[in-house]
Amino acid sequence: MASLFKLTIHTPESTVLSEDVISVTAPGAEGYLGVLAHHAPLITSLTPGKLSIRKADGQMDEYAVSGGFLEVADNHATLLADSCEHTASIDVARAHEAERRARQRLHSRESAVNVARAEAALKRAVNRQRLGDGKGK
Repeated sequence: MASLFKLTIHTPESTVLSEDVISVTAPGAEGYLGVLAHHAPLITSLTPGKLSIRKADGQMDEYAVSGGFLEVADNHATLLADSCEHTASIDVARAHEAERRARQRLHSRESAVNVARAEAALKRAVNRQRLGDGKGK
């Protein structure tokens, strides 16, 4: 049997997951990274992308994560995410609408538009669509 470690995922709204897992693949700031049991300590920021988790029973679970931080220490990984939703629960139509609004803000000529915020919203929306449509698998 594979070695397990504890994974906890927190968002501002709730604890999304807290259980023993075999592995985690996360979208780190420098690219995707994998974590197994007894991984060396690390802290990294996360970018919008797919979070893949191999659970203790061997099944894969996938989530859309919008950014945040991942800390690994003492055989425990803690993911603090801006948002994290299971790919099966993504409302793709809502994600398309969010993309449309973000693109509209970016293309507007209004000086009050926060470009960095609109670009981040666009990245989140595109990531949710890709994963919700099953194209990110």
